[in-house]
Amino acid sequence: MSDELATTITDLYRSLGDRPAFDAHLHPDLTFWESDADGLLSGLGALDDLRDRRATRATGSAPISVAPEHLHTDAWGDTGLVRYVLRARFADARPDECFRVTDVLRREDGSWRIVHHHAEAVR
Repeated sequence: MSDELATTITDLYRSLGDRPAFDAHLHPDLTFWESDADGLLSGLGALDDLRDRRATRATGSAPISVAPEHLHTDAWGDTGLVRYVLRARFADARPDECFRVTDVLRREDGSWRIVHHHAEAVR
């Protein structure tokens, strides 16, 4: 079951850039903490707002890869917990950007979806 959780997170970031495919891994009522958000956010609408704000502030080229590393997974029935480092790599001289991430997932109808996401930038 832990392999299913790791696969879910890996597939999530493989679909980055394709909002419908990415969002298919998320529960519509998810809650989330992000380093660049003022507080706890809730729902896909709030996530879209955050994405749009980020797009207006973006400078430089997009990362050439964004991938989870050092995944640690646990599952208890239909509840899962995944902790990992998310690394964004760039083609230019910029250093990698890393985030400590904790995701809480719930299995519904045979698939895992993130119900809570916590990401903290590592400086």
